[in-house]
Amino acid sequence: MSDSSPDRPAAPVLDVWCELQCPDCRSSLDDLRALRARYGDRLELRLRHFPLEKHKHAFAAAQAAEEALEQGKGWEYVEAVLGRVEELDRKGEPFLIEVARELGLDAEEFDIALIDGRHILIVDADQAEGKAIGVTGTPTYVIDGERLDGGKSQDGLRARIEEIADRLLAYGTGA
Repeated sequence: MSDSSPDRPAAPVLDVWCELQCPDCRSSLDDLRALRARYGDRLELRLRHFPLEKHKHAFAAAQAAEEALEQGKGWEYVEAVLGRVEELDRKGEPFLIEVARELGLDAEEFDIALIDGRHILIVDADQAEGKAIGVTGTPTYVIDGERLDGGKSQDGLRARIEEIADRLLAYGTGA
């Protein structure tokens, strides 16, 4: 899931390997908000799905996030679900549809998307790519080819991301 638009010049990309049932990913929200506030459109934040087997609703949540993106509220949906990880644990897929409804999205379309699996290929592709580059847990960040594991600790990661982003922006590099 990407914040980019085709009309915008290339910006450095921060891939955020995330899982919507992950308490550590919830902890990373403040850092992600701070990065979006600091850089705006100058840094592309791209949600990459990495549902973990230990969380039984994570795969459905990843599909739901893609449906939210399609309906125009991807990050808003991600933040709403991550902010209530315990409810997702307890309620499962009905919770995903409840959040969609709360955000004014087409909840019926969410339900259909979870049934017909229209976003499964995106989630599967993200997960396969993550495994290929060594992602083992969430959150994991990748910027300018450097992988930063936030599953162990968030300490210092935002500063390292900012250091890399500032360098890339100073040199006008978009990758």
